[in-house]
Amino acid sequence: MAKIAIIETGGKQYVVAKDSVLYIEKLPGEHKVGAKLTFDKVLLTDDGKATLLGAPYVSGAKVSAELVEEGRDKKVTVIRYRPKSRYFKKKGHRQPYAKVKITALS
Repeated sequence: MAKIAIIETGGKQYVVAKDSVLYIEKLPGEHKVGAKLTFDKVLLTDDGKATLLGAPYVSGAKVSAELVEEGRDKKVTVIRYRPKSRYFKKKGHRQPYAKVKITALS
């Protein structure tokens, strides 16, 4: 069985394994493509034999990753409309994201 971990970043939780690629919320600060990242908010680790559960985080556990790409999602259009009152508002939003590749679990 593959070694897995559950990490928390951007207010969300992700199940990760070595060489997995994920789209996460944009990371704070400036990062270049190819930058090495470390996630230390690890909630659970499992290596097939033993499972460590954090309270809330597993102490000493880290997940290393590499930044592959930063970008923005497709545009989401939000429309507010009230009939018979000439009220119409249209807004657009593009959510920023970071694409990361997990390199090591420790």
